[in-house]
Amino acid sequence: MLRIALWLLLALAVTVAIYAPRYWLAQPIQPSAQPIDSQSIEQLIEQQPLMPVYTEVPDFNKYLDVRDKKQAFFEFLAPLVRAENAIIEEQRNNLIALYHRWQGDSNSLDSDDRELLEQLAIEYRVEFDMNENSDMFTLLLRRVDVVPETLVLVQAANESGWGTSRFALEGLNFFGQWCFRRGCGIVPENRPDGMNHEVRIFKSVNASIRSYLRNINTHAAYLELRLLREQRRAEGKDIRALDLTPGLLSYSERGEDYIDELNAMIRVNRPMIVELIEAIEPTNSNLPPE
Repeated sequence: MLRIALWLLLALAVTVAIYAPRYWLAQPIQPSAQPIDSQSIEQLIEQQPLMPVYTEVPDFNKYLDVRDKKQAFFEFLAPLVRAENAIIEEQRNNLIALYHRWQGDSNSLDSDDRELLEQLAIEYRVEFDMNENSDMFTLLLRRVDVVPETLVLVQAANESGWGTSRFALEGLNFFGQWCFRRGCGIVPENRPDGMNHEVRIFKSVNASIRSYLRNINTHAAYLELRLLREQRRAEGKDIRALDLTPGLLSYSERGEDYIDELNAMIRVNRPMIVELIEAIEPTNSNLPPE
């Protein structure tokens, strides 16, 4: 009974996160009076009362049946991934509205519009430039976009050992993300001599997902993934996990073997994930479960 109640609460939280942006987009854009840096944006998101923030990882080792373990893992992460994608979708819809209003004329945007645009440029690491020949909107539209939830969940499973790795349990790090400041994370036991990276520690699982999505959307190593996603949008096609995995070649030193493993995991686990996503959000949504 407790588990059912918790699941219903999560479903409610994600529903609000998905549908609230659609209401907000129908209203005039009202950004805050002061620009918000990326850290402040994270803090504001985590303060949302209807978004559950997890600072502990469930014990997935207690599941002896493999399917039960997978189901529990996806049930835990899927609502959080969907909520983070919903935030990005809101940002993208706002960006598209600003782009159509701009059309090369910087005078067509008022001070509030420009402020919101500058916030997006800061968060997604794009130079803020309102000139007619600027490629700012092109870069932002390429970066401010969702990542298929199947891809996010499968990578999380692969990188965290289905939520049982030391980095997931101690650092809430589900994607093996590195940091390079001494003491910023956990030192890998088999770190090669001469390397100074650590596996980053996050304050919440939510923050780990958010950081992963920002990494995919901004880091130069994943430009190919963003170009593949951009191409599918231009062609009016669905954005599917299997179409984007070639853009993750730099994510692991294993290269093509890593991509092959992700593709195999996607094919095996996709039916379970899609069924779960549809249970969370049974109505039509712009967010791609694939």
